[in-house]
Amino acid sequence: MSNKQNDNQIDENNELPQQEDSAAAQIQKEYESMKSELETVKDKYLRVLAELDNMRKQQERRISDRVKYEKKIILMRMIEILDDLDRALKYESVSDKETLAQSLKHMHSQMLDVLQRSGVTSFSSHGQAFDPKLHEAIEMIEDSNEPEGQIVQETQKGYVMGDELLRPARVHVSSGKTSADETE
Repeated sequence: MSNKQNDNQIDENNELPQQEDSAAAQIQKEYESMKSELETVKDKYLRVLAELDNMRKQQERRISDRVKYEKKIILMRMIEILDDLDRALKYESVSDKETLAQSLKHMHSQMLDVLQRSGVTSFSSHGQAFDPKLHEAIEMIEDSNEPEGQIVQETQKGYVMGDELLRPARVHVSSGKTSADETE
């Protein structure tokens, strides 16, 4: 082999390590860049996560404060009615029955107003078909001349708030039987 060929071969061999070093340096540089970018993205992610958590906590506080505020308003209205009851009881012996009855009607009206302002309404059940979702049957009535399952008497009103049942109506329900049916 000639010296020229050996020199070319040595030059090629020297270039390979330099190319490998250059490629390794490039890869190392890209790795460091990606690592830095990953840290930046991770930091942004953690900040967004913390911000979302703070927003959730703030919203929970707002809801809690609103509930407390609404409760306070309802309770203040109830206290006004209680004051009226106290006044009526204080003058019970002095008042005539008509004045007492008017006071009680006024307080009843105030109480209904408090409930209506809170979105609570009563519902009528007399003459309606029994619905276990709305009614609580406390007695089956025979000899009512009404069809089976029809409400013949309401003992206690039911109340709803929007679509939600607060308290079922307590009712007496017809069994559909009459005295004549039992004697036969």
